[in-house]
Parts: sequence; structure tokens; C-alpha cells
Amino acid sequence: MTINSICICGAGTMGRGIALASARAGFFTLLFDLDSSALDRADEAIKEQLQQSVSRNKLTAEEEFRILEHIHYTSDLQTCLADLFIEAIVEKTEAKISLFNQLAELNHSECIFATNTSSLSVTGIARGIKNPERVIGLHFFNPADRMKLVEVVVTPMTNSLTVESTTRLAEELGKTPVICKDAPGFIVNRVARPYYIEALRLAEKGVPVEQVDRVMEASGFRMGPFRLMDLIGHDVNYAVSVSVYEQLDRPERLRPSVLQQEKVQHNELGRKSGKGFYDYNDSPEKP
Repeated sequence: MTINSICICGAGTMGRGIALASARAGFFTLLFDLDSSALDRADEAIKEQLQQSVSRNKLTAEEEFRILEHIHYTSDLQTCLADLFIEAIVEKTEAKISLFNQLAELNHSECIFATNTSSLSVTGIARGIKNPERVIGLHFFNPADRMKLVEVVVTPMTNSLTVESTTRLAEELGKTPVICKDAPGFIVNRVARPYYIEALRLAEKGVPVEQVDRVMEASGFRMGPFRLMDLIGHDVNYAVSVSVYEQLDRPERLRPSVLQQEKVQHNELGRKSGKGFYDYNDSPEKP
């Protein structure tokens, strides 16, 4: 199936990043969110990012105009018509199932439903959809418009046409798609759990987070674990840790950190809230 139009559901940090990647690649891009203020923030953030690229001579004014021409915004679900839907909404299986089933009623019989979930079972979502063969995971990484990797998460019900179409789409977005089976944490989040959890264990024992980050960055990691968790968002990172832990029958080595749980409870989510393990209040990222 040829994908010509993409609708991204959820105008938060991840959703707007995927929308920007889609528009850059020349696709008709629709960004949907029930909250019109979230759409306004996304529009402002995208324009600001593009203007910065123009000022740094990484983009021409003509290219900026072309990209913005491809992005459309809506808070009306009835107007969400597309070949591919990528949801980046709240991490609740029931909410994702409800959204996809509503969209299925409005759209043609071959449209594809992709979830950007980082912590939920894609198979669990697909089981609640009338056409589970058209459900797949497309797991982007933050910032979605710049990070190359995309995990293409296949369930036992996903058909080959859906896999082929979404993999080709990822390549057209300039991404590096990696096909993987649906499993707790997929590949990246499964492998990365010890990087975060062991660092949090050290912090719980009183080791300064700055020291841990400096050591890991000096050893070749692009970002230390605490800077990276602040970038990802502790709400998201903690949810992934809990999900992987529960789905793997609670192995002690993957027990989620109480320290990170407290960060979430205090709304110290990292860059997007202005504070995490580091203080960003001078220039917090807008949600």
C-alpha cells in the first residue's frame, strides 16, 4: 500500500516531532489533539525550531515554507482522514484501542494504525481492534524529528503488507527502521533498562548524579543516564521500567527505582517540567 497522508494523534513533544519529520519528507501531515491549546503549542514549537534552522543556514526560507505548508492541525476527530495513523497519546491501552476503533469507522479499509507506545504491549492493543492485521508499532525516539532509529514492532497478527508499508514509510522519513517482535521493552528499552536502573541504584546510595553522568560520558556514552532520563521524561521512563518489570514477572534486577517514582510524584519530570535531576527553570522545554 502507498502511504500519501499521515495523521499523528497527540500534539505533545513526541507527536509534534513525528509531525515535523512527516512534513519534512513531503507528506500531507495532520496533527490531531482534542486540546486546542496543545495544538497551538505544537505549532509554535515547530515554527520556532524551523526558524532556528533557517537562522543557522541549515534550512532555506523556501524549505521552511514548504514544510509548514504540509502540516495541518485539527481538534475534530471527524476530520482525521489518512492512510496511516500514528498515535502518541496517553500510555493507556484502553485509550489507544478506543481511538483506533473510532478512526477505523471514519477511514478506508486499508489504512494502517501505528502505536508509538514505549511501554505497552502492541499485541494487547491489536487484540482490541476490529482489524488487528493493520496494527503495528512504530516506536520513535525523542527528539523524533532528528533521531534516526525507529523500531517497527510486529505482533503475531500483523500482516506482511502492513510491515512492508510502514518499513518503507520509515525509510522515506529518513529513518533507520529495525523490525522486531512485540516483547516487553522491544529492543532498545529492554537493553537500556540496566543503564538507567543501575545508575538510579547508585544515586539511592548517595553517589552524585553529576559524577555518574560525567563518568559515563567520558567513557563514550553521548549522554549520561540522568541527563538522558531528564530528556526522555521521568513519567515516560518510569512507566517503561514498571511495564518491563511487570511483564517479565518482576525480576529483582529490574525493580523500578523508588527515587524515580518520587520524581514522578513530585512532577519533577525533567526538561519538559523544568526540573528533574537537573534544574532547567531558566529554559524549560514546553510540554
